[in-house]
Amino acid sequence: MNTLNSSLIDRLPQKTNQKTLLICFLAALAGLLFGLDMGVIAGALPFLAQEFSLTSHQQEIVVSVMMLGATVGAICTGPMSTRFGRKKSLLLSAILFVAGSIGCAFAYSLEILVISRWLLGIAVGVASFTAPLYLSEIAPERIRGSMISLYQLMITIGILAAFLSDTAFSASGNWRWMLGIITFPALILFFGVLTLPESPRWLAMKGHTVNAEKVLILLRSNDAEAKRELNEIRESIKEKQKGWQLFRGNHNFRRSVYLGVLLQFMQQFTGMTVIMYYAPKIFEIAGFATTSEQMWGTVIAGLTNVLATFIAIGLVDRWGRKPILKLGFCVMAICMGILSYMFYTGITTPAEQYFSVSILLVFITGFAMSAGPLIWVLCSEIQPLSGRDFGITCSTSANWIANMIIGATFLTLIDSIGSANTFALYGLLNIGCLILTLLFIPETKNISLERIEHNLMKGQPLRLIGHS
Repeated sequence: MNTLNSSLIDRLPQKTNQKTLLICFLAALAGLLFGLDMGVIAGALPFLAQEFSLTSHQQEIVVSVMMLGATVGAICTGPMSTRFGRKKSLLLSAILFVAGSIGCAFAYSLEILVISRWLLGIAVGVASFTAPLYLSEIAPERIRGSMISLYQLMITIGILAAFLSDTAFSASGNWRWMLGIITFPALILFFGVLTLPESPRWLAMKGHTVNAEKVLILLRSNDAEAKRELNEIRESIKEKQKGWQLFRGNHNFRRSVYLGVLLQFMQQFTGMTVIMYYAPKIFEIAGFATTSEQMWGTVIAGLTNVLATFIAIGLVDRWGRKPILKLGFCVMAICMGILSYMFYTGITTPAEQYFSVSILLVFITGFAMSAGPLIWVLCSEIQPLSGRDFGITCSTSANWIANMIIGATFLTLIDSIGSANTFALYGLLNIGCLILTLLFIPETKNISLERIEHNLMKGQPLRLIGHS
């Protein structure tokens, strides 16, 4: 009878609670704002350069200062999220999105623009830390990868929406509307987050076990599933959050922190970031001379990014994380190599122009189906609960440090070593990422966060911590 009941309970959770999906969608709206802020600068930058007479270095500052703010935001969010909760952190990010967007829209000098972009960066840093963490703690393990990938999908939709908005306003050159329109979805995010429940894991960490159980009963498909998960959470939180102390004293925890940092550097060093920030410039290098051609090229790139992310959402909990990452890095390395060769030999005919664009779109597909969403999935899964906020703070901060390095050096690289060598460099970096994936990255498909933590703390090799 016990065996029969256990089997029945294992089958019951297969239907996901619709409230869980709705709540995950609302939380993932933070990714939409993230994407809007990433994408909007690509179209606005040429007009900003003209308005404020910006040099290439000053343009890099306008782009990369947001990443500096994001680094600050990510570092500060760890302790804040631990103390005040995931929900309040998301609310703060929405408020900062509104303030930064209004500041950019009304900027009358380069200094005001830079400060406002820095505020937006803090908002992005808070959101990029909190949203994947919240989603990983709200979603049941069987759809955890898909729900965190939903966050990445919202980022790509935000980027596409920014490119479409930029294209619409490019005819008039109204960069203020390009930057200020983000205010409206930021307000939607704020009111949407007000309706969200707090993370059950955070509630349990704070001793609010009754409230944690209520949230789990609300979110899971049956009471048995909710109670079983609550018991797992109780076991995993017996050791309280002590990130820095754990980092200093526990070798196994340091391994997971270093792995999270490595994963985020791998994501940024693929070269996708420069395509999002400097898309019109890249289309100019490919031979598309007019503003209209460059802007519509960025829209096509953004649309490809959105559509390819659905591949990750559909396959991440079927194929697993590691096989998709290996495929993605292979595709991106090959595409960067082809583009480097084409820039070296010269792109002169329309056929060569369109072929280079098609290769660029294949590269975007490779990123959007692999490193784009799956790095966030893995970083939210590999950290033990007792040092979870500290570990994700480190990995998210690493993302923005790497992002800032890439954003602040691309135009300089183009000017100093040329387009062909710059893209060849990114091709080599993708080969390096493939090797690192083979050596260190675990497969975490269908494995509970508690089991991953157990394997990590037992000293299993990093690539094996996802074994059941």
